[in-house]
Amino acid sequence: MKLTQGFRMAIKSVLSSKLRTALSMLGILIGVATVIALVGMGQGSTKQVEEQVASLGTNSLSVTITGRGTATSLSLDDAMALADIPNVEGVSPTVSGSATVKYGKNSTSVTVEGITPDYEQVSDFSVQSGRYIASMDVKNTQKVALIGVDTATELFEEEDPVGKTIQVNGSRFTIVGLLEAKGSSLTGSNDEKIAIPITTGQKLFDSVGVRTVALKVTDLDLMDITVAALEAKLLEKFRGDDSSYRVFNQQDAVETLNSVNETMNTMLLYVAAITLLVGGIGVMNIMLVSVTERTREIGIRKSLGAKRRDILFQFLVEAVVISGMGGALGIGFGYLGSYVIGVVNGTDTSVPFNTVILSFAFSAFVGIVFGIFPANKASRLKPVDALRHD
Repeated sequence: MKLTQGFRMAIKSVLSSKLRTALSMLGILIGVATVIALVGMGQGSTKQVEEQVASLGTNSLSVTITGRGTATSLSLDDAMALADIPNVEGVSPTVSGSATVKYGKNSTSVTVEGITPDYEQVSDFSVQSGRYIASMDVKNTQKVALIGVDTATELFEEEDPVGKTIQVNGSRFTIVGLLEAKGSSLTGSNDEKIAIPITTGQKLFDSVGVRTVALKVTDLDLMDITVAALEAKLLEKFRGDDSSYRVFNQQDAVETLNSVNETMNTMLLYVAAITLLVGGIGVMNIMLVSVTERTREIGIRKSLGAKRRDILFQFLVEAVVISGMGGALGIGFGYLGSYVIGVVNGTDTSVPFNTVILSFAFSAFVGIVFGIFPANKASRLKPVDALRHD
């Protein structure tokens, strides 16, 4: 039997029972659609995580003082002295707390951060209008502030906030700069905040020392050496008590998050593979029913000279056609599902082309695997027994 003739007969047979064919390919369709949609969702979530981590900076380190031991914080001078460590490009100590901010009749509760001028470089967070916190502001404990775009909109609506006076926990502050829009990161929204000089922040929150320090390194290849030098300096400061501080490496966070994301995506693909397996069993079941119903047809064809391989090929092609059609429809529904998931979650989903090819190939492979048994059963029927079948 020629290949083209086999496909024509298979398609004719498949189309002769449309409802049964549709039901048999449903499992394959759902499985492939699930693979496409989940891969698209996984790609979107991976991209989102990478963007959020990138906003924190993979060349950054952060030190958190836990408050244990005899020393519960670093002085501002001690924190700034960490800049002397080789490969450290900049240091940005911060103090933070929640405060109520008012302007006229509008008020909101936001995070207030006490920062130094180096915060702009270390955190890559500039102003879009006005000026930044200056060294003189820190030295003189000035009551000036930078405001995030969301907080500015909430308090001032359409007004330009620069130059306006607000109340932070009852104290009057002059806004000197409007921060650029940064969106959200793993640490929360970057646009719902107010930044003030660190010395003013210490006074506002009655905080003597500094418990959070961000550092920016020059060479990522020397990250491990820099972390070791930083920990050695902190260990000396806290008299050998390594429970008094924690050093957090952003690069380690990237690797951990990517590992977790890959694990989740792999688990989702396992679920999709099980769905395809169930779909394959459905195809095999339908093909077995088809063999039983068409026993006389098989007997007639064999009596007319059809060989065993012709019968085997015919039913195997039918199984592959059913699975292939289910796979093709599943790809379409998978793209649709991926798009809907992206719209609902507000993320950009994307499906690699190689995933589409592999999904279709796997659906056809499922047809071959689960079509072999019914096809083999049909090919083994003896003409005399098949013609006697009622």
